[in-house]
Amino acid sequence: MARRALILAVALFAGRVALAQSSTFVADAAQSKVAFTLGGNFHTVEGTFQVSKGEVTFHPKSPEMAGEIDVAASSGQSGNESRDRRMTKDILEVMRFDVVSFKPQQMLGTVAETGDSTVEISGIFTVHGESHPLKMPVVVHVEDGKCVAKAHFVVPYVQWGMKDPSTFVFRVAKEVTVDLTLVGKIALAQ
Repeated sequence: MARRALILAVALFAGRVALAQSSTFVADAAQSKVAFTLGGNFHTVEGTFQVSKGEVTFHPKSPEMAGEIDVAASSGQSGNESRDRRMTKDILEVMRFDVVSFKPQQMLGTVAETGDSTVEISGIFTVHGESHPLKMPVVVHVEDGKCVAKAHFVVPYVQWGMKDPSTFVFRVAKEVTVDLTLVGKIALAQ
């Protein structure tokens, strides 16, 4: 009986140690994407960018996070080659600024070991060579080690120093709406 109690105590302690470890989310770039929407006076432009890499480490008992999600600035596609060239060359200036990144720093809330969670993540968003604080709600679904994280946020690109693509006739919004979907795996850090 004492031996069973000892085994049970060791198992419970080991489980608590495992829960106390940091977890690492590694994004699968092929399955992850960034969708954007830019309103205009004649029509709305929708498109995507490709996530190039992403890895985030977090601890279930601490709000601190580390890591980085990178997006290839040159991967933007809206379905119109001329518009995409202008976005790439003139607005994002990818020859100078080829990566858009987000470095998470804090998380409010807890990611459940399985099922759905909603957390708030804040960190530094870097686009067009400038870094900006950004806070966003993130919906997370975890199942069998696979994780899907979805975030929705707004980028005031003109305010942040990028060119306004509006013309005399064609006017567009000064903010772009972004929907980020990261698909990957969560594992306990070693």
